[in-house]
Amino acid sequence: MKIGVVTVTFNSSSVLDDFFTSIEQQDYPDFNLYIIDNKSVDDTLLKLENWNFKSKVLLKNNNNLGVAAGNNQGIKLAIKDNCKFVLLINNDTVFEEKLISKLVETSNIYGSSIVVPKMNYFSPPNMIWYAGGFYNKKKAFLNFHRGQGEIDNNQYNVDDKVEYAPTCCTLIHKSVFEDIGLMDEKYFVYFDDTDFFYRILKNGKHEVRYRHDIYFLHKIGSLTNSRNKDKNVRYGEFFISQNSKNHVYFLRKQKTLVAYINLIYLWFYLTIRFFISQRFEKKWSVFYLIQTSYFQGFKI
Repeated sequence: MKIGVVTVTFNSSSVLDDFFTSIEQQDYPDFNLYIIDNKSVDDTLLKLENWNFKSKVLLKNNNNLGVAAGNNQGIKLAIKDNCKFVLLINNDTVFEEKLISKLVETSNIYGSSIVVPKMNYFSPPNMIWYAGGFYNKKKAFLNFHRGQGEIDNNQYNVDDKVEYAPTCCTLIHKSVFEDIGLMDEKYFVYFDDTDFFYRILKNGKHEVRYRHDIYFLHKIGSLTNSRNKDKNVRYGEFFISQNSKNHVYFLRKQKTLVAYINLIYLWFYLTIRFFISQRFEKKWSVFYLIQTSYFQGFKI
């Protein structure tokens, strides 16, 4: 059974060596790697072209189309090549040689259309980033990662059903795309997976299964500048802008009374959080960015 592994690169040179090693060591015998490059301006393309991996397909975009559009390009290529499953995966990751095998095995055991592994931070590697995901109705249907920030003491070692999975690493049966559609390309980055899995949840046909015993590390924010590098706990401007406006767009798409109420709640939440959270620099420019990004979400 052929698997299509899809990754989107953009100035990814600093993380590619570890990713190459992890891919090369996979013990699953039948997979193609589809690399979608979003107009990298560093030496990413040079590394990709020089990498001697026979099962790679490299698509070079003339512009940075964003993560959702890049993933869609890879998904289409995989399905065209008769791949039964598509594995969406970030390239700022390090993982064990049985990653693909274990994900496929889990799908076979439970009959799940979607399988996602436990993911830990690259540093420190014993801290959980994702151990299953769900939607919080009390926070404007914001998705959250179970166990995030906790030391991994095997407290989530149950392969249970979940609602949400980040496309950092998610195995998806092709039937899901037939029933749900592809990623919404209006999300340049962030909330594309939130939107996708919310549509899956509403559809009710496909099961999302979490698998706990997979070694997988994620170099958080290394490619998207989601946090200021000199102040590790604080959000960067790119993250604030994309996350704020995309949350608004996500709620608008639902077109329900609850969603419209949550839009009002979201404004208060973002505004108040600026004043009380240490994750935001207390600068007028940051406050202004939050406000303008929120209202930009109504124009998407």
